[in-house]
Amino acid sequence: MPDRTVLLKLWGVSLLWGGNYVASAYMLREFSPIFLSFARLVVMSLFLISVAVIHKSMRWPKKSEWGLLLMAGITGTLINQLFYFTGLQESTAGNAALIIALSPIATTLLSRMFLKELITKQKLIGAVVALIGVVCIVLYGGKQLGISHGDMYLLVAMLGMSVSLLFIRKLTTAMTSYEVTIYATVIGTLLMSPAVAAEAWSGDLHMSHRVFTWVLLVCVAVIGQGLAGFWWNQGIAVAGASMSAMFMNIPPFIAIIVSHFVLGDPILLAQLGGGVLILAGVAITNMKQRLPRKPKAGLDANGA
Repeated sequence: MPDRTVLLKLWGVSLLWGGNYVASAYMLREFSPIFLSFARLVVMSLFLISVAVIHKSMRWPKKSEWGLLLMAGITGTLINQLFYFTGLQESTAGNAALIIALSPIATTLLSRMFLKELITKQKLIGAVVALIGVVCIVLYGGKQLGISHGDMYLLVAMLGMSVSLLFIRKLTTAMTSYEVTIYATVIGTLLMSPAVAAEAWSGDLHMSHRVFTWVLLVCVAVIGQGLAGFWWNQGIAVAGASMSAMFMNIPPFIAIIVSHFVLGDPILLAQLGGGVLILAGVAITNMKQRLPRKPKAGLDANGA
């Protein structure tokens, strides 16, 4: 049984990540989406770099690793964050959390397409169940009936994250996930600079003038992303990937409930039903298959 402190940290990660969706939706009332994304990434990058400098635990990537880090930064930071905040502005925190929860399924399908990894019947069933859940949310779980631009942008954000995991999987064979996270985040942040400049040039950039909102931004970046990420990695190392994955079923429903009371978003039946299907699909995909028991010595397969 894992240490109680580790389990409490995993609960904390679930609550923080669920609350992040609501906090992001709240901040979009006072920040333009691209600037908010960029500002949060800058704070998070500074936090990660500070931790690396204090612990002196970073190594310089090899030439062969820079290309993979660049692609991880483009897909997992630049594309994911740009489309996440743009989509969240036109959707709800609950929908965002549920659509992003599809990422493990998307990664499995992409691994089959590009890495030629085998997909079992179990994983295929899980993918179909989860996709039905997404269809329910996209069609019936929005602010109005039908497909919304916000939900489509969130799907692109989820795909960006899923593609980045393929590059991260290759990188972590030689680098630590900690090192990959820092380099990819910093690269993605730098690449977002032109997008922020374009938003400012078009006159669409705006930012909050309230201290509270800026403090919230820093807390989300440092605690909700940075610290929670360290807790998550510790949970995987101590409790194992299977038990840690169970806690990832919690954030979407935390986001739905908190956004209802904080932002006034309605709790829709399509969200709950679609969410259950997505999480059921993820659970089916990650479920360990039982291996057939070997017959005991002296007995045949029928126990005779």
